[in-house]
Amino acid sequence: MKLVRRVAAAGCTLALALGGAVALAPAAHATPQGCFYYVLEKAPNTDQQLLQDACETGAPGTEEAFRACYRILRDDYVPAVIAANGCRRAAQE
Repeated sequence: MKLVRRVAAAGCTLALALGGAVALAPAAHATPQGCFYYVLEKAPNTDQQLLQDACETGAPGTEEAFRACYRILRDDYVPAVIAANGCRRAAQE
């Protein structure tokens, strides 16, 4: 019986550890590259050079960097929600 309890405890621990890794996974993709591909996927007509500049501008993750990134994308007529989500993804963790 003790073996069954140990196996069950090990399985629960593994499940909790994997659940934590999955919860942290979105933060691992927060990079200028993640921003670039997100916006390009959602708004394929975006000027790629402007998009790259915007994502690199948003990389520091400050409020000012976010606003500058957002402004660049909106000037290229990227929809507001896509621009905001892309600029959030640009922030490096």
